Amino acid sequence: MEIIVATKNKGKLREIRGILRGLSIQLHGLNDFKNIPNVEEDGESFAENGLKKARFYSQFFGKLTIADDSGLEVNALAGKPGVYSARYAGIRASDQENRKKLLKELEGVPISKRGAGFKCVMAMVSPDGREAVTEGSCRGRIGFKEAGKRGFGYDPIFILPQYGKTMAQLSLEEKNRVSHRGKALRKLRKVLKWKLTKR
Repeated sequence: MEIIVATKNKGKLREIRGILRGLSIQLHGLNDFKNIPNVEEDGESFAENGLKKARFYSQFFGKLTIADDSGLEVNALAGKPGVYSARYAGIRASDQENRKKLLKELEGVPISKRGAGFKCVMAMVSPDGREAVTEGSCRGRIGFKEAGKRGFGYDPIFILPQYGKTMAQLSLEEKNRVSHRGKALRKLRKVLKWKLTKR
């Protein structure tokens, strides 16, 4: 079965492939195609954005589509950046620019008050309109500086207390075990597995 993954983010696609490995599916990211329209992520929640993308691309391609919307919520910033995580420092901001802005806003905030959580919503939509939504979350703290070369987004400043490392210092296998996306994807994998056996 061919499945569209509604992302151009190579890091995200690598994580999704890692967790869904072993199923009888072929995953195609948006970068595998040319002249693909973008979907404006203007929803007020991760679920709204994920479903909007999955619905659009499932109709566009006529194939089962998986879309994720995820972000970082920082306690000291009243849940920001939230749904604006990918564009926190501006619409075309890089991951590094987003991290820099966040660290600046947390200047002077002690480690005990730097609690944060990643949230992920995975939406799966078939061309005939059937939908499934799964969620995952991961708690940690925002560090004072970047550490680690793996991962993407806010991974280099998100510290996992149980490891004493940032998300960007973990191997892909370690990250997928504890991350918000890994948790949401494992739930989605069960739905997909059931769907594949019912064909």
